Amino acid sequence: LQLQASGGGLVLTGGSLTLACAASGSIGGIRTMGWYRQAPGNERELVATITNDGTPNYGDSMKGRVTIYRDNAKNTVNLKMDSLKPEDTAVYYCNVRYGVYRRSYWGQGTLVTVSS
Repeated sequence: LQLQASGGGLVLTGGSLTLACAASGSIGGIRTMGWYRQAPGNERELVATITNDGTPNYGDSMKGRVTIYRDNAKNTVNLKMDSLKPEDTAVYYCNVRYGVYRRSYWGQGTLVTVSS
């Protein structure tokens, strides 16, 4: 299973950005898809996940400012981020939970920089 993330970049405070992640390879066992982020000096934290049936779960850090959605036919998961703040600056990682044991797979990370 491979994950390819894209969509990061530089955005001004208050702006919006959409991250995309595409899964390829052995995709048949994909369960939950989602996004995490890690800022310098901080631990990786949950942004949002979404189950096979489309049920989202949002972390506290960006709740109300992000929307996660997936396309099971295309094996993609997107994260729309609005009202971005400088403290949202981080590397954002795509994540997939796979199989009955929910093995975790990570994408390569995409950097989001929010400038004031």
